[in-house]
Amino acid sequence: MTALLEVERVTRRYTGLVAVGDVSFTLQQGEILGLIGPNGAGKTTLINLISGTTAPGSGHIRLAGRDISHLAAYRRAHLGIGRTFQIMQPFPGLSVLDNVAVGALFGRGGGETRLVRAREQARACLELVGLGRFTDQRADELGGPGRKRLELAKALAMKPRLLLCDEVMAGLNHVEIEEVIAVLRKLREQGLTLLVIEHVIKAIRSLSDRLLVLHHGQKIADGPPQAVLADPTVVQAYLGRRRA
Repeated sequence: MTALLEVERVTRRYTGLVAVGDVSFTLQQGEILGLIGPNGAGKTTLINLISGTTAPGSGHIRLAGRDISHLAAYRRAHLGIGRTFQIMQPFPGLSVLDNVAVGALFGRGGGETRLVRAREQARACLELVGLGRFTDQRADELGGPGRKRLELAKALAMKPRLLLCDEVMAGLNHVEIEEVIAVLRKLREQGLTLLVIEHVIKAIRSLSDRLLVLHHGQKIADGPPQAVLADPTVVQAYLGRRRA
């Protein structure tokens, strides 16, 4: 496999607090990397650094060999980085279809130039995530699980080659989690590369090829799920606390 994403010694501080400290890892083309760690470990900050909504204080981020460390978020989207957000904020007053069409208009390669084509793309993404029958409903009328799926559809409409998922399974029941896992696996089969933040350990273990663990902004483990979840450092820092 070829490295699609390279993160090299990336650091981000906030008034002396190290949110992400000297973190390095690679993400191979077609791989699913699970990102876990306690609340406040720096997981969302790391996704923000990769997507461009936050700039690194030091270090380098490369996409397919190109240094994107200081590119604006919209330029990274044009290069093929899509993401979901943990806090779901659909465009109020717009339909579910047009919320997703917005993603199609601003995605990879500059996005679709015609609204009719953007809506066609949006319909396909909504069908994929299980929201096909809600196209005409106002997006802000969806419940929590529906909004999670909408976030995923909006990101997919951008035609990413790297998808960053920030807790897309949070708050879902067992059946809904299995449905989202099936969608993510299908996306990987279609050639998409994924980095997934998730607290549902059973789900992230079954989904991921590798796990990356952050604690206090530092990388403490990176490897196959079984080995990482059995690592005493990970158990003490994260799993033990969750089981207590």
